[in-house]
Amino acid sequence: MAKKIKKRDVDEELLDAILSLEKEWRHIESIVEMSIEPTQSGLERAKLAQAKYLFLLLEARHRRVSALRV
Repeated sequence: MAKKIKKRDVDEELLDAILSLEKEWRHIESIVEMSIEPTQSGLERAKLAQAKYLFLLLEARHRRVSALRV
């Protein structure tokens, strides 16, 4: 019999992923902003990191997860 996954554990993993993706997105964005001629791949990486971050925020909102409650 498989171990049952608790909602609280999944919510904590989701919050951890959101925080790490936000940090990654902000870091990539700051590098692109400081660049004189940002490369296309750098711009794409920034957009991808932003899209992942926003997707996880929507998922947290859908699951009614708050960083203040956990």
